[in-house]
Amino acid sequence: MANVQVFQRHAHLAGAVKLEFVNGREGKIAKGVLTAISNTRRGSGDSREEESTAIQWTLWGKQAENAAEYLGKGSHVNIVGRLRNNNYEKDGETVYGMAFTAEEIDYLDSRAESEARRNGGQGAEGVPTARSGESAAPAASTRKPRSARQPAHADA
Repeated sequence: MANVQVFQRHAHLAGAVKLEFVNGREGKIAKGVLTAISNTRRGSGDSREEESTAIQWTLWGKQAENAAEYLGKGSHVNIVGRLRNNNYEKDGETVYGMAFTAEEIDYLDSRAESEARRNGGQGAEGVPTARSGESAAPAASTRKPRSARQPAHADA
């Protein structure tokens, strides 16, 4: 079965990462599920409208554990992954579905923004932090190093 590579750029999380541990081939493995929303603008002039696309991604292993620890509702991310056809038969009828598995995640928020989300709007010292639009640092300089972005493990 062929896989299709999917890019979701400049997305924000609709909620917290849901983390659970499932039985894999070599014992327990972390499985994380997150919903990322991207907004795009369509049309031109007065007919220009915003369109939102929400994708539910599955993450595996250490990548899922890190996402659950460092990401929260509203976190900004770029995600690269694969789309897989997930069709099956039920009661003699074909049920059509798609599964999205994340292979790479870029954390776009600064450390202060990330800590503020986890602490309910308070920074590391308990001081309120700037909103995402007020940050002086560019998003590219706040990404985790490439070595921190781990590839996803095979589906369990």
